[in-house]
Amino acid sequence: MVSKIISGAIHGISGFQVNVEVDVSQGLPSFDIVGLPDSSIRESRERVRTAIKNSLFNFPVKKITVNLAPADIKKEGPYFDLPIAIAILSCIDIVPKNSVNNVFFCGELSLDGNIGPVNGVLSMVHNAYKNGIKNFVIPIDNFQEANLISGINVLGVSNLKEVVNYFTNEPVPYTKTSIKNISFAKPKFEHDFANVKGQDIVKRAVEVAAAGGHNILIIGPPGSGKTMIANCIPDILPPLTLEESIDVTKIYSVAGFLKDKNYLINSRPFRSPHHTISYAALAGGGRSTKPGEISLAHNGILFLDELPEFQRNVLEVLRQPLEEGVINISRANANVSYPSNVMLVASMNPCPCGYYGDADSERCTCSPARISKYLNKISGPLLDRIDIHVEASGVKYSELSENKIYESSKEIRERVLTAREFQQKRYTSEKNNANLSVNEISKFCAISEQSHKLLENSFKSGYLSPRGYHKILKVARTIADLECSENIEPMHLSEATHYRSLDKKYFN
Repeated sequence: MVSKIISGAIHGISGFQVNVEVDVSQGLPSFDIVGLPDSSIRESRERVRTAIKNSLFNFPVKKITVNLAPADIKKEGPYFDLPIAIAILSCIDIVPKNSVNNVFFCGELSLDGNIGPVNGVLSMVHNAYKNGIKNFVIPIDNFQEANLISGINVLGVSNLKEVVNYFTNEPVPYTKTSIKNISFAKPKFEHDFANVKGQDIVKRAVEVAAAGGHNILIIGPPGSGKTMIANCIPDILPPLTLEESIDVTKIYSVAGFLKDKNYLINSRPFRSPHHTISYAALAGGGRSTKPGEISLAHNGILFLDELPEFQRNVLEVLRQPLEEGVINISRANANVSYPSNVMLVASMNPCPCGYYGDADSERCTCSPARISKYLNKISGPLLDRIDIHVEASGVKYSELSENKIYESSKEIRERVLTAREFQQKRYTSEKNNANLSVNEISKFCAISEQSHKLLENSFKSGYLSPRGYHKILKVARTIADLECSENIEPMHLSEATHYRSLDKKYFN
């Protein structure tokens, strides 16, 4: 007798449907699983057998064959314990077959029959819903996660016996889902620009970067406030949209970082990996192809402090995702793509000792060769992908001791939100200036003849590439948006060009 149960698995951060087909027939007792299962799935034979017995059901002493279709895709993870158990019980008429038709099951079984949570439920449920599945049986610890998809019926279960009782003794009490009451996090302003002394130029550059979603590099001596400024940026960014929030939650669910598996991530990620991070930890991949730090920062900020201290091959990973908003991981056992639409915020010292270019030039003890070697850890192609380069000067004692009241993050955030609204009206979609294509730049970033001459001089100087030319136009568009100006004026372009001048000062 054959029974088929609908389940799912994960590829990258996307779910795909898996049909768990079970045949229980006469023959020598055996329990085989086919359909490209990995070792964790093959081990489910013992978990399923023992869980059924310890739930006080009879395990059939027959030939049991389990097929995970489609058979040409490798399956990983403990997602199929529960659907295999239900399919076996359906084959021996303990669970009525018609009651589990078009019902999605997933969950990991423990030996006593309890059902444990699994990673990636949100992605699997979302994919199954798009394929027409409306009823879902999910581990109780994943219930709220699945509940984020509106328009479906979800049953949260804690053990195998409970599942069988639902389908045999009483009507299934599904819970209808609704996403209407989800609230998005408001900024707490724990790190406030009002506490940053001086650095007005850097604050302005950060405001421009936040308004357009631009990547930014801050160069300055130790203690000038680079890290403090970076920590203030999340609170001036606009809130996540519902679609962005679901995308981020999917990534964290697949990575196993979703706290308690019961909530929607409702604030923009801020990831700050240490400079000792490995290639795979930043890009993603590894033995089980998990998302890396750059994907965990999707729709948020990736902050790389002390940029030249990172290994060069690790930094070069950033090239593709900064350009395309996606990172492709190719391994012998998998080819996956992870979204990585991030705002890169990087900071660095100008030399190993940190004081090169300081007003008091005698403080720097580095030789020219040592400075050059240090700066050359940042490749030209990577530097070219960073829209804004700004220098943080050393803070004077008078700035620290004075009682001057600086602009707060709340005031800066209001201007950033106004600029973002200005962009949304122009593009009629969730797009910011940093993500404009070449065709869109030609359409929305037109400049005057005077401005063309200004850019031509920068281009002829030799430090501006075609990519840099487009970056300047996009930054100038953002500066104009901050002033609610439909046209890019020469002064907007001049400021945007200034944010690329450090290429020539430090790196050439």
